[in-house]
Amino acid sequence: MRYDNETVLKAFRLYAELAQRGVVEREEGQLYLADDEVRGLVDQFAREVDCLAMTAGDQLLLIPLVRLSPFHVSNEYLKKTYLHTKAVNADLYLLYVAVIVFVGAFYDSYQSVEPTRDFLPMDEWLGLVQERIEGLKEHDPEQLRTYEKEFSYNWSAIMEKWDAMDDIKETAKKQSGNTISRLSFMHTVRRFLLDQQLADEIGEGELVLTERAKIVVQRYFMELQHNRGILQFLYQFEEDRKNAEKPKEE
Repeated sequence: MRYDNETVLKAFRLYAELAQRGVVEREEGQLYLADDEVRGLVDQFAREVDCLAMTAGDQLLLIPLVRLSPFHVSNEYLKKTYLHTKAVNADLYLLYVAVIVFVGAFYDSYQSVEPTRDFLPMDEWLGLVQERIEGLKEHDPEQLRTYEKEFSYNWSAIMEKWDAMDDIKETAKKQSGNTISRLSFMHTVRRFLLDQQLADEIGEGELVLTERAKIVVQRYFMELQHNRGILQFLYQFEEDRKNAEKPKEE
């Protein structure tokens, strides 16, 4: 399909702004919705860098689809920006698990489409992460090593990292800067979610999913081809218990 020069320039200007900022507000991105040719070109530009342009609420977003995309946030950046100077991959994967649990808390199962709760308090979120870690411990060690190869996650190291955190002062309102606690770690994950516009804070210690997060969840988070079955693995024992508690049909 051939496009006139003006249409190409309009699409490229919009894509350039999207590529630079990762998000364009609806007023600026109205052209994306109003002009089919511009939208088609922006989508094509995004695909060339392994990304997807998508609307979420009043925003137009650029979502990286693969790790090799130039717009993918690297592990080193995450460690440097959000974790301590001696952070290793296990620290980062524990952050990922905490994010997965945060998102999962808003849905009644990993196959849900719409959220079933309005907000999540920090203390409840911490408790849910603890439940997931305890769930990991229910796996046979040999089976867990097999899963580690399948998912490229060192589940044993993740459990060790969580267990090694000091939880004696978890109820304290203020944490020392030198204290590595589960609560302080959860606040680190909270900052990551807020910075990435995946969560908003509506009250002290109360978080909600953003429209951006909901769209990403609907389009990718629940899809097996994107999460590689990690959600099913983390919630396996919970699903098994629910099925076991269901009354048997006569």
